[in-house]
Amino acid sequence: MKNNYFKLILLFTLSAFTISCSNDDDNNTNETPKETLAEYKFLRVLLSDEKTTEITLVNPVAGTSTFFNAKFAKSAIYTTESGRYAGIIHRADNTVETFDSGFEGHGDHVDVDGIPKFGALTGQASLPTHFKSKIGELLTFNDGDGTLSVAKESEVNTAGAKFKVINTGLLAHHGAMATFSNGTYAITQKDNSVAGALPEKVKIIANTGKTIFEATISTKGIHGNASDGTYAVFGSASGILVVESTGKQKLMPHPEGFGTSWFGSILETKALGKFIGYTADKGAYLIDVINNTIKPILQSADILQCKVSYNKSKLGILLHNGNFKLFNLTTLQVEKEGKVIGETAKAALTKPQIELTENFAYITSPTTGELLQLSLPAMTIVKKIKVSSTPYRITILGFENSKAH
Repeated sequence: MKNNYFKLILLFTLSAFTISCSNDDDNNTNETPKETLAEYKFLRVLLSDEKTTEITLVNPVAGTSTFFNAKFAKSAIYTTESGRYAGIIHRADNTVETFDSGFEGHGDHVDVDGIPKFGALTGQASLPTHFKSKIGELLTFNDGDGTLSVAKESEVNTAGAKFKVINTGLLAHHGAMATFSNGTYAITQKDNSVAGALPEKVKIIANTGKTIFEATISTKGIHGNASDGTYAVFGSASGILVVESTGKQKLMPHPEGFGTSWFGSILETKALGKFIGYTADKGAYLIDVINNTIKPILQSADILQCKVSYNKSKLGILLHNGNFKLFNLTTLQVEKEGKVIGETAKAALTKPQIELTENFAYITSPTTGELLQLSLPAMTIVKKIKVSSTPYRITILGFENSKAH
């Protein structure tokens, strides 16, 4: 009886060992392990809502949301140069608000300097639309009267602070501006040589509104721009308009076969003189204004969203069919791709919006009131965080840093 018992024990032990070895063999495959990276501690996601005044601040690490109320619904939101603040643009209501994440970056670490809240700095202008932030400033172009509004980041929490309006001497138009590192601005002009609201030229002005360099090139319409502080690049129906702070201007021709298509959106990268041009008709391209080259990144007419990562080293492209592609902007090669959400109809009134950090992409789900956190290494949705009912616009606030003082 005892012998039979010990035989059974021995048999069970050998079987368990065999199963264990078999499992070990299964684990020694070349499959990618499930990703367990966490987001940076001092990084937040800010969202506006299409139908309500709710502003949602998401802590991706905790998977929690904090809710605030803006003055109006359906606002555009942008992060300032420092990463600490956001500009909240209520175009139809002629109002600009600001928001403070409460994080203060110090290079190697981040301090918590108060709680998240709306800033005291506000602005009133006629149809504020285009927003930029460089050299410590917040800047809007006001379509209603062709003026600029400017304020400093240091004024965000100053009681009673207001944006200063600069009279540029321009006609009202759907315009844009770019800031140079020397403190001057490249700003669009409309002379009505083409029909519609789009401008045709770009001149350079001082922060007083005084013209420093007149426009030297006239186009068939301008929309979309970016600046690295040295070069200001504008999308135009005539080509890519490149403007330097010295007043020098040039037109780079569109790629062969573009026809009447042109880059209506221009995005900055971390490399001097290199920008992303995007058009829904043709796709996304790398524009090198120094070497006068335009290289395709993704040629497609199915792009839903095209965004540069927070550190400006990667490009994330979400397609209408729900596929996501992550490109390295140095090599222009696809690093990761996969089907991450369901299909979005091109006729959909409210579509998903995306932003990227080093390790994650954040995708709004306007039909479910959620923010989806996509792990870039694993290409899988790892969190669904409840936000406002109809998320509209999204931006990243804070710092890709987890070190405190």
